[in-house]
Amino acid sequence: MSHRLAQLLRQLHTPRQWYAFAAIAVLVLAVLPALNHMLPASSALHLPNYLVPLLGKFLCFVLVAIAMDLVWGYTGILSLGHTVFFAAGGYAMGMYLMRSIGKEGVYRSELPDFMVFLDWKELPWFWRPFDDFYFAVAAALLVPGLFAFVFGYLAFRSRIRGVYLSIITQALTYALMLMMFRNNTGFGGNNGLTDFKRILGWPLQEQSTKLVLYVASAAAALLGYLICRYVVTSKLGRVLLAIRDQEGRITFAGYNPVTYKLFAWTLSAVLCGLAGALYVPQVGIINPGELAPANAIEIAIWVAVGGRGTLAGAALGALLVNGIKSYLTAAYPDLWLFFLGGLFVVVTLLLPNGILGLFRSFAAFRPGARPPAEAPAPPPSPEREPEIASTAS
Repeated sequence: MSHRLAQLLRQLHTPRQWYAFAAIAVLVLAVLPALNHMLPASSALHLPNYLVPLLGKFLCFVLVAIAMDLVWGYTGILSLGHTVFFAAGGYAMGMYLMRSIGKEGVYRSELPDFMVFLDWKELPWFWRPFDDFYFAVAAALLVPGLFAFVFGYLAFRSRIRGVYLSIITQALTYALMLMMFRNNTGFGGNNGLTDFKRILGWPLQEQSTKLVLYVASAAAALLGYLICRYVVTSKLGRVLLAIRDQEGRITFAGYNPVTYKLFAWTLSAVLCGLAGALYVPQVGIINPGELAPANAIEIAIWVAVGGRGTLAGAALGALLVNGIKSYLTAAYPDLWLFFLGGLFVVVTLLLPNGILGLFRSFAAFRPGARPPAEAPAPPPSPEREPEIASTAS
């Protein structure tokens, strides 16, 4: 048993990489919470209370970026619809949080406030199971997974690939966003779900609750990384890379690409659903705006900036872009979108392997340096894209 565990650890990371992972885990799971909870506000090392939910939100985005990198960086599927899975998990948790309010809403009714305002007479049947927290968590994972499985099965069996699949996923996202804006769907319409008060009986406004949600987000991001790392370093991961680079050859070799792509696609959706479920209680709202196509494009930008085909790079890109966004949207709100577009253009033209790839290039060219133990998975060469597109057509 110990031999198999040691073999698994060597498969996932080199010893130096495990030290780096352990240091990051200690930082986000222990050090940062201690700086907030144990140090007085007057201390220079105190982590301000307002940063705890902000960092928790960023860690949810890290999980989404890792999930996106699994299907784009390692499988070659550029999805512009991952916000659907993220929002599905968020709405599942939001429905539980709305049911937890009870009669403490504005209208003092058992129905959510938006239903009273819209003159609904009774609670829809699909809301009733969300009185239970564990059902909501299960729904946050299973609904995105089931939806992704059905969509992926139909799309991959039909051999829809490349830019065609990207367009379809974006169109589907936009259609679902328009549907969720309607008041008669039972999900709050334009305003969505908000005014949450507690989770599992704990007030959401309490700093201790925010800290627990932050730690849960950090643990989910680390666990999601390890799961995806296990996938991409296994034999399955090598097949995914082969599918990304030359799907026709892998089919000729006797593998069924549909099965492998469907697994990666569904796992990615489940991770996004988990991120959405953790995101909602920390930001206090979920509405159709989370389904906006611009948000889906932004997820792809996180991965491209950090380093496509490197899970750590995707996480780095999510933290970096959202950190800059948090500052610029407050200091220079009119310039944020221009900066985001310019960043994507610069990275695409000058840094095809992202920021992490640039760091590794510098490390490789140091005098006497050894080649990196794990080179980033190279993106498909540009000349292969027309071949993929022509095959899909």
